[in-house]
Amino acid sequence: MQGSNGDKRSAGKNLIHELSGALGDIGTLLPLSLGAIGVAGLAPVPVLLGFAVFYIATGLYYRLPVPVQPMKAVAALLLTTQVSAQSLIASGVLIGAILLLLGSTGWINRAARLVPGSVLSGLQLGLGLLLASMSLELMATSLPLGLVILALLAITLKLFPSWPAALLGLALAMVLGALLGSPGLPLPAHPAIFSMPQLPSMDEWQQGFSILVLPQLALTITNAIVLTALVVGDYFGDQSHRVSPARLSVTTGLANLFLVPFGALPMCHGAGGVAAHY
Repeated sequence: MQGSNGDKRSAGKNLIHELSGALGDIGTLLPLSLGAIGVAGLAPVPVLLGFAVFYIATGLYYRLPVPVQPMKAVAALLLTTQVSAQSLIASGVLIGAILLLLGSTGWINRAARLVPGSVLSGLQLGLGLLLASMSLELMATSLPLGLVILALLAITLKLFPSWPAALLGLALAMVLGALLGSPGLPLPAHPAIFSMPQLPSMDEWQQGFSILVLPQLALTITNAIVLTALVVGDYFGDQSHRVSPARLSVTTGLANLFLVPFGALPMCHGAGGVAAHY
């Protein structure tokens, strides 16, 4: 009897761990995705379906919890600068084509060595400051609620690290937001399931390349591809034989080429997301 109770407790604990791990990277995915929908005005259904399709395909192919994330440089610049939807499509197609070429030819490791670490650190710091500034502006619309949820996340992560802190914070925010009448994100009344692309103009291809593609490629090649493969190898050992920089580059390239033109955000993998899932 005691053994049976112990097995049930162990199963319940494992379920909490699995739930927490499965949603461990939601703290990156949700804010950037909802920001792109609510602030930049992207249609919610194609954005969320894009993540769903890429996540399912990634899980089936790699058989490991390899994360799928919005491309952070693209998302940050989309939220803080005037970038058109056509320029976003152009950037996704260009990034997808470049990564597919780098992965299929095996040039990805050489490309990673060409990016100085100081440049990568500067990009991460600058983009982080842009996102922090935007986050404070959004929190200011309902500061008491924002502080309560921030405190909940900090306490949960400190005292109960195996709990799904982001999911708990989101659930409490929805309840308190409804009770306090806090403003929500403006969403379209009839969201489109797919948005058929309009061909970007030459100026939009140029804008997408110069503003979005160049800063994102440095982050993607180093953090989302090379470093992701190393972290997966450290965590999963021989099970990670499929997860190589070349394959990560190819899957990221294909996802962006085929999903971004239909309204998805440019997406990639990420080393931090691997740790969050693990």
